[in-house]
Amino acid sequence: MKAIVYKKYGPPDVLQLQEVEKPIPLDNEVLIRIHATTVSSGDLHMRAADPFLARLFNGLIRPKRTILGFDLSGEIEAAGKDVELFNTGDQVFASTGEDMGTYAEYICLPENGPVAIKPANMTYEEAATIPFGALSALFFLKKGNIQSGHKVLIYGASGSVGTAAIQLARYFGAEVTGVCSTTNIELVKSLGADKVIDYTQEDFTTSGQAYDIIFDTLGKTSFSHCKCSLKQNGSYVLSVFGLVQMFQMLRTSIIGGRQVLGGVTKERAVDLIFLRKIIEEGKFKSVIDRCYPLEKITEAHRYVEKGHKKGNVILAVIPGSAR
Repeated sequence: MKAIVYKKYGPPDVLQLQEVEKPIPLDNEVLIRIHATTVSSGDLHMRAADPFLARLFNGLIRPKRTILGFDLSGEIEAAGKDVELFNTGDQVFASTGEDMGTYAEYICLPENGPVAIKPANMTYEEAATIPFGALSALFFLKKGNIQSGHKVLIYGASGSVGTAAIQLARYFGAEVTGVCSTTNIELVKSLGADKVIDYTQEDFTTSGQAYDIIFDTLGKTSFSHCKCSLKQNGSYVLSVFGLVQMFQMLRTSIIGGRQVLGGVTKERAVDLIFLRKIIEEGKFKSVIDRCYPLEKITEAHRYVEKGHKKGNVILAVIPGSAR
C-alpha cells in the first residue's frame, strides 16, 4: 500500500510517499480502507518534534512510529474472526491517538477502540475532521467542567479545535467569545459565537470581562497574562503546553482558585457516538479549508504550518470519494 513515511524529525520535506506492507487484521481488529484524514497541528508537532516533549511520545533521536495521522474516515474491508461490532462494508470514522498511522491507504484498529459508524449526513472528507478537532475540543471543554451559563473564551477560534469548540460550547449552553484574526470573524460568527474579538485590533484581557473558561487551542497565550480575565474559580485550559505550563498545572492544583488545566486527549468510541448524534441532529458541522491528495503531503504541511488555516485541512487518500 501507499503511505507517507518519515524517518527523521524535521521540515515538511522529511515526508516521503512510499510503498509499505499492507497490514493484516488480528482476530479482534478491523482492516479499514482509509478515504480521508487530516493534516493537523498534532501532525506538525510530531513531525518537527516541537515542542521537545513530542520526542517523549515518539522517540528521542528518531521517530519510532514513522507514519503520521491521528484521524480517519473510511470503509471496513475485512474483520478478524472475533469482531462483533462491525461488518465488512461499514463506513466508519476513528481516532488512532498517539499510535498515529492514518497517512496511508489502510490501517488495522481494534474493534473496541475509538472507532464508530460515521455520521450518515457527512461525506468521508467531512467525517475525517471529527476525531481530532471535535474529540479534542470535547475533551478539553469537559476538562474545564463546562456548564450551561458559563462564559467561555476560545483563543484560536478559527482552527480545527477552535471551530469545534465554539459549536460544542454553544451546545452545552455556554456564552461563547471567539478570538481570531480579521479574516476569520465572519466564520467564527457563523458557527455560533456570541461575540468575536479580533486579536489584531484588541487584547481580550483589557475588556474587563471575566470568564469561567479560557481555552487556548494554540498555546499562544500565558496564564500570567490571562489570569485577570478568569473568574475566581475559573479554568485556563491548554491543548498545547510545555514544561512551564505543566508546573503551573501542578501548582494551581495545590493552591486552589484559578486552575491551569491540560492533558492528552483520551479518545473513546462513546465520544465519537455522541458527536455522531449531534451531527445527525444538525447541531454540529465540519469546517474544511482545503483538500490535498496524498502525494501533495509536503505542500499540505507547508500550508498548515503558516498558521492561517480555517478549520481543517483534508488529506484525501481516495481523492473525490464523497461518501
